[in-house]
Parts: sequence; structure tokens; C-alpha cells
Amino acid sequence: MPMATSHDATGTSSERPGALSGRCLVIIGGTRGLGWSAAQACLREGARLVVVGLDPIPEVPQPKDVHDRLEVILADARDAGVADHAIERCAQRYGQFDALYHVAGGSGRAWGDGPLHTIPLEGWQQTLELNLTTAFLSNGAAIRWFLRENQPGCILNCGSVLASSPSPNLFGTAAYATAKSALIGLTQAAAAAYAPYNIRVNLLAPGLTATPMSVRAQSNPVIQEFISRKQPLDGGRMARPDDLDAAVIWLLSEGSRFVTGQVIAVDGGWSVSDAVPSQGLSPQSGSAPLAP
Repeated sequence: MPMATSHDATGTSSERPGALSGRCLVIIGGTRGLGWSAAQACLREGARLVVVGLDPIPEVPQPKDVHDRLEVILADARDAGVADHAIERCAQRYGQFDALYHVAGGSGRAWGDGPLHTIPLEGWQQTLELNLTTAFLSNGAAIRWFLRENQPGCILNCGSVLASSPSPNLFGTAAYATAKSALIGLTQAAAAAYAPYNIRVNLLAPGLTATPMSVRAQSNPVIQEFISRKQPLDGGRMARPDDLDAAVIWLLSEGSRFVTGQVIAVDGGWSVSDAVPSQGLSPQSGSAPLAP
């Protein structure tokens, strides 16, 4: 049985209502990394949350005792029934369920993920289970809830730029890329099928981000030099989890009420950059010094 604990949440500004005020959300994979950063941002914007993860959350910085708007369920997103339980718990505790953010996933390197010809069958299956089957379970649970309650709803999935912009020399993990590509298909198929019911489904595609999953990349000077060119925005760097938070809030809010089936890249320029060392711009002409 999943373990639930309660925490005082950071309060919103009294000067304005937050973008998520009154909205009740479930975050699958919300206790660390991208999910925990998003959870904190959603709390600041007034949301009431149930977050699911394997790890206890860090202490909430400067907690306010005005509201108790956060519940943590320690459970494995790969287990059938976990997402259903979290959604039911959200509705029981807060009186409603409005949106799901699915972040759960991770590297399959420990199971042998890598170039296609080297991946053992078990490693392939485990990587897809973690990155794709978990989303199938959570998205299905959310859609069943929205249909049963005859209410609009919102689902946001967390993908990866590697789904559509591979980098085989440094990030050649075929099972992970396959899972994230399939997650785009799941997102857009669901968006098309359930738009008549006012259920929106979108996907956020981050670039390389400094999270517990990317420790290998963070400590590798070759990868860091590559990222300085592949993600050239803001001086060329890995993303921080909070670089995604504004997009998460928008896609979970009523501000994106006319948006569905979209893949939103928050990647520092990864998907439009070739990582070739830049020769700069000509100060006289404002154009690249070498034309094709």
C-alpha cells in the first residue's frame, strides 16, 4: 500500500491569485528532479497537489502554515493502480482532480540501454516500462476519471529532445529514445481522441537538464563542451529544472485551454542547433561570415 504524508506548502502571494489557484493536480514522478521543481512552482501558483515518487521529498524551503496543499505518496509508477490511487486521493482530499503531469521515467543504461545492436531484451523491456508504460498507466487513469466525471481535464507528459533530435555519439540510448518517441505518439493520439470531451494532452520536451538522472553528463567535460554549442541559449549550458517550470504552469493552467496535441521543446536550442563551433557574426553585415 502506498505511503502518504502531508507537508505544509509554500503559500502564494497575497497580491494576486496564482495561475493555478484552486486547481488540483497529480504529479507522477514528482519527488525529485524535474517533477519536484515543477511541484514547488505549482504550489507557488496556488495549486493543490498529490505527488507520487520513489523518494521522500526534500524539506520544503520556508514552509508557510497557511495552507496544507501537498500530499506525497511514496510508490512506484510502474505498479498498476498507483496512478488511479493518486487521482482518487486527490479528489478525496481536495474535492476535485483537474490535471495530471507525468514526469516519471529515467535512463536505462543500468539495464544495458545503448546502441540498438547491444541492448539486451530485458534492458529494452525495462527501459520502455519505466518511460512509456508508466505514462500509459497514468494517462489512462486520468482520462478514465475525466470521462467518468464528465468534466474537462488536462494531461501533460514529459518527453525528451532525443525523441526527434538524436545525438548518437554521446547519448546513444536507443530504447530511451524509442520510448520518448512513442510517448509523443501516445500524447497526440490521446489528444485527437479526447479533444471532443475537452480533455487536453500535451508534451514537454526538455533538453539536457541537470537532474539526478544526468549525473554522468554533468561530470563529463566532453559532454559539457558539446552542450555549450548544442544548447547555446544563455551562454550555452545544461538546463536547470526551473527552466521548465513556467511552461509546466502554462500547460497545466487555463491559459493553455485552446492547446492540445502539441510538443513544446524547452531545450536551450538543442533541436535547432548543429553543435558545430560558431564562427560568430560579421559586425559589418550582421550576417554569418561564411555563406553556404
